[in-house]
Parts: sequence; structure tokens; C-alpha cells
Amino acid sequence: MSALAKKEDLEKTAVDGTGATLESAVVGDYSDAERNLAERKLVRKLDCRLLPTIFLIYIMNYIDRNGITTARLKGLEQDLGLTDLQYNVVLSILYASYCPFQVPSNMILNRVSKPSWYIGVCVMAWGLTSLLTGKTQNYGGILACRFFLGMPEAAFYPGAVYLLSRWYTKKELAFRSAILYTGLLLSNAFGALMAAGILSRMEGVRGIRAWRWLFYIEGSITICVGIFAIWALPDYPNNTRWISGAERRLAQARLAEDAGEADLDGVQDTPLRGLQLAICDPLVLTFSVMNAAQLLGLSFTAFFPTLTKSLGFSTTISLLLAAPPWIFAAIFCCLNAWHADSHRERYFHLAGTWWAVILGYIISLSTTAVSARYLSMFCMVLGQAGSALTLVWVANVVPRPPAKRAAAIGIVNGLGNLGNLMGSYTWKSEWGPLYHQSMIISLSALVLSSLIGLGIRQQLIRRNKHLDEDEQLAMTDADEGRMREAAVEEERV
Repeated sequence: MSALAKKEDLEKTAVDGTGATLESAVVGDYSDAERNLAERKLVRKLDCRLLPTIFLIYIMNYIDRNGITTARLKGLEQDLGLTDLQYNVVLSILYASYCPFQVPSNMILNRVSKPSWYIGVCVMAWGLTSLLTGKTQNYGGILACRFFLGMPEAAFYPGAVYLLSRWYTKKELAFRSAILYTGLLLSNAFGALMAAGILSRMEGVRGIRAWRWLFYIEGSITICVGIFAIWALPDYPNNTRWISGAERRLAQARLAEDAGEADLDGVQDTPLRGLQLAICDPLVLTFSVMNAAQLLGLSFTAFFPTLTKSLGFSTTISLLLAAPPWIFAAIFCCLNAWHADSHRERYFHLAGTWWAVILGYIISLSTTAVSARYLSMFCMVLGQAGSALTLVWVANVVPRPPAKRAAAIGIVNGLGNLGNLMGSYTWKSEWGPLYHQSMIISLSALVLSSLIGLGIRQQLIRRNKHLDEDEQLAMTDADEGRMREAAVEEERV
């Protein structure tokens, strides 16, 4: 039976919890124009509420994480008596909790019925931890704060990508993930501008150092954002309070049609089963290595204020110079993702940004001219713009069951952030101000990630060639049942 015939059969025979046919609830009585209008209305509602919320959260996520790099410019190391090695340990200790907690966090997220509460509480938790960082008095105190900061932060990015994948189809996902990722990019710009204002104006206010005010203010803002997120974020298509019953069924039906089966876990698809499936999939582990190499190559991000200060300007000017490259990267990120969605292509849209970073490193390695080195920073930040597609590619390649997808996203992002852990020791102050050794290490890592990504692409091409078209469209009776169930699941309040 063809996919079209299967879809029509599902539309005609599926029933909702009251026994009514799906024709009146989702598809049957809709003309193509009415169906398209209903879908556009649903997507627009999600875009207007979900995207701005996760965008705002991601801005605060990276502002809180990288606040220590800007606080460094105003005496944090001296006040706490940190050596260069201790500062690098403080940077890296976050990943000791951030990396391993991502997989169990996504497994929990896949099982809880209220992801809005789960994510919102985690946001408030890391906001409180960031605020308390301003109270630290020694190396041990800030080390503890950084370690506990990584635990709630681990819930957000892989969790947000997973939540997006439960609402948007494959052709919609990359652009929406890019909107999310622009929060990271703009956080570097807004964070630098915010830090410039706080560090220049709050020194000594109420007898408190400006770098401490930085953590107090940024942490307080994050706590407020977490409270807002509980109200604004959706849960899942079957139980989101601000989506109507018909829209809920439509949301489930369109995802089921997009994948050819229900976007639901079966009875056997437990979190541990999903984790086992993800671990046993060679592509998941290959993606993890690729992501680790990518993030090592892009580890300059945590040291970006230091790089701009190496141009020879004052602290305030250096922070202001750090903003324009990230604004440029945010615009490019959205355009790149939109183009990737429209052409259904992932590798070249991702790897092309790595090659731009490599070009930026080559420029910085080749000259000491201030203008050329600042231009190279615009090239370097494009790599972060491309990173928005990494977990999207994973979600596209590992679509079902959701338990496996959740675990795969957590594994790839968790293990991948070992690259950031290694990168914490790559940009040593003794190699400054030019950081040639750091750039050579990062350049080599991006070459490696490009080769691994090319290998993944070729493997997927070979896999598709070996699949007969009829086999791709075929569904087992169980799959068909799951699709019917997803399309018409009873509304739960």
C-alpha cells in the first residue's frame, strides 16, 4: 500500500476518545487549504510563545555561564587569589557536571508530563547558583558554584531541542533550532554590553566590587525568567493548557504523518530502553565524537572577551568590540538554518561554518594587524552559528522512538561538551596575546570534525541507497496503530 493510501486510510478510520471520526477533528472534513490554514495558525501560535521564551532563556544561560570570563577583566582572579591553572579548573569544572547530567535529564524530560515546570525550575536553580557566585570568597567557593551551576544548565539546551522536536516537523526544525541558538550568539553580545555597563558603573557601590554585582544582577534576572518560563512554555501536544483540543490532535497528527508513525513511545520504549538503543547506534557515538571535535575547535567562545582585549584597547572598549561579531553571527545563523531547511541539507550548512572558522584562524596566525585580527573574529564566530544544526541533524537521523531520540540528543551534546572541557585548557594565558598554539589546536580539531561529518554524510547516503522506496514507505500494523493513536489521542487536561 502506498504512503498516500495509508495516510488516507488513517484519516478515515481513526477515532478520538469520544468515538467521533477524525474527519471532523483533524483532517477528514478539511480541504487542503483549510488544513494548511489550521497548521499555519498552530505553528504561528507556537512560534509566538515557545520560540521567544527559549530564546530568552538561552541568552541568560550563556550570560550566566560566561559571566566569569567578563568578571575576570575586573579583578575576580586577584580578589579570590586564583592562579592561571586554578582559573582554568574553575572554567572546566562546570563541564564535569554539565556533560554527564544531560543524558539523565533528557530521559527525565521524556517521562515527565510537564516539561514547562521541569525546565522552568532548572532555570531558576542555575539563576540562584549564578547569584551566589557573587558571594564567593576563595577558590573552593567559586569551584563549588561552578560545579553546581552545570547540573541545572544541563537540562536546557538538549531539553529545548527535544521539546522543539515534539512540536515541529523535520522541515521546520532547523530554523526553529537556529532561533533558539541565536540566544547563545546574542548572549555573547548582550552579555558583553551588560557587563560593560555593570563593570564600569557599579565598582564600589555599597562597598561591593563590580564583578560581584555582575553575578548578583545576572542571576536575579535569570530567576525571573525561570518563573516566566513555567507559564510560557508548552508541555506536550496532548496536554498543553493553552492549545485547544482540535489543535492538540492536529499537532499530533502532523508529526505522525511527517515520520510515518506516531511520535509516542510504546509500552516497551522505557527511558532505559531508549538509552540502550542510542548507545548501540554507531551513528550516535560518531556524532558525539564529531561534536566534541567541533566544540574543541570553537572553544575560543569562553575566552572571547580576552581575545578582544588582546587587540590593545581598554576593558570597556574591548567588551563593546565583542558585541558586533556575535550580532552578525546571529543573523547568519537564522539565514543558514532557513536555507538548510529549504534544501533539506545538513552537512555542508554545518561544515561550511567550520571552514569559515579555519579561515579566521589562518588570518590570525598570519598577521598581527589589529584590523585583520578583528576581521578574523567575525569569521570565527560563524562556527557557533553553524552549531545550531548539530542536534537538529541528530534529531532528523534518530527520529523514533522519542525515548531513543531524547537519549541520543543528550549523549551527543553531553559527550560533545567534553570538547569544551578540553578547550578550557587550550587557551592558556601564557600563550597570549596572540594564542597561536591555541588556534593551531582548534584548527586541527575542526579539520577532524569536518572529516567525521563527511563520513556520516556518506554513510547516510549509502544507507538510503540500500533502502527500497517501498520499504521506506511500508509500515507494520503496530506502527500504523501507533500513528492512529497519536493522531487521535484523547485530550488530557
